[in-house]
Amino acid sequence: MDGQNRKDVIPGITVDIVLKKDQKTGKLTRGIVKDVLTNSATHPHGIKVRLTDGQIGRVKEIHS
Repeated sequence: MDGQNRKDVIPGITVDIVLKKDQKTGKLTRGIVKDVLTNSATHPHGIKVRLTDGQIGRVKEIHS
């Protein structure tokens, strides 16, 4: 899944996010979702989350 729908992104799942500093390169960071920060139901660039290690970025890939 691509992480554009808020209903698919729940705390505790493993995701790949792109950090603000990595937006130009598209480098992905893998982690576990701690908090969902986007309030809208969808977002074209991915739902914004905070990982358990404190990093914040937009979800690009959801791992089952």
